[in-house]
Formats: sequence, structure tokens, C-alpha cells
Amino acid sequence: MNPFKKFNLWFNLAKKNHPFDHTAFALGTTINKEVYVRMVLLKIIMEDGFVFFTNLKSKKGQHFNANKNLSMCFYWESIHKQIRIVGKGSIVSKKISDDYFNSRPRGSQIGAWVSKQSSEIPSFDYLKKREMHFEKKFKDYQVPRPDYWEGIKIKPREFEFWQQGDYRLHKREAYYLKNNNWKRKILSP
Repeated sequence: MNPFKKFNLWFNLAKKNHPFDHTAFALGTTINKEVYVRMVLLKIIMEDGFVFFTNLKSKKGQHFNANKNLSMCFYWESIHKQIRIVGKGSIVSKKISDDYFNSRPRGSQIGAWVSKQSSEIPSFDYLKKREMHFEKKFKDYQVPRPDYWEGIKIKPREFEFWQQGDYRLHKREAYYLKNNNWKRKILSP
């Protein structure tokens, strides 16, 4: 089976049966031999990859700029499944980023301008003042997408599908690219 097809089957199962946000995944980045993990949301599934959006000036954006190798892990406890993906990130087209940005609620669009993501701020009031500033600035205009706010597509080179089993005898199925073809192997739990 093509791992993208299997991903879609499990993702749709999670969409129906997982009471929490089925799009949430742990994103792993590496910089200076340090590993960082945080939760982000999957926004677009493409034929060859998975897209999330971020501020490229944030820590994760800086990590991505330094090292394009990324990992993602979905865990849906309610359906006893996990998918781990390793791949290389790339910036999506401006059109894709613009289209997605324009589909967001206006408050979220303003928020992209307000937050200097990952930077230290003096107080929460500081954010509220910045929000008022940008609300006023874009009052009679459509909010433009900031240049630093982009989509990143992770193009997989490895998938691992994990399904919980009895007595820790979990099913683990790995797919990896070899000569541009997906190869499959079964892993011991």
C-alpha cells in the first residue's frame, strides 16, 4: 500500500473518532545538535507532503531555515494509532500561503502581525496594544499576509505506522523511499 493512502485512511478515521483536534502533531526540528519539539496543526494534505503554517522569524522558523530536515508525529490515543513521518521541508508557493491566510478569520490574520512569535515581550498588555494598532491600521482594508508568514511542506522520506496491540505487541509498519519507490518493512514492537 502507498503510505500516503494509508495516512489518509488513518487520518480520516481519527477525524471521525478522535474527540480532540485530529490535525495536531508534534513537530521536531534540530539546530546546533539540539532537538526541539512542539505541537502544530496540519492545514493542507498534498499529494507529496503535509503543510503547516508559521512565522519564519519564530524559533521553529529559524530552526527550519538552518536545517530543512523535519519530523512529525500524530498520536490519536482514542483510536490507538500513531504515525511518525520524517522528511525534508520546503516553503510552499506564495499563492498557497496567500490562499490559506485569506481563508483564516480576520482576528487570526491580525494575530499574525501582532505576535513577534517566540520573542520576549514585557507583558500581555503589550500584545493587546499591538493588536489595537494593527486593527486600526487595517480597519478599512483586507489584512495582507506578512512576508514572514509562510507554509512549510514536509515531503516524507519515511513513514512509520504504529497500532497499539495487546501486551505491548504493537503493530509497526515502516515505509521508506529507495530509488524513488516506497519500500515496506515490518518492525518488532
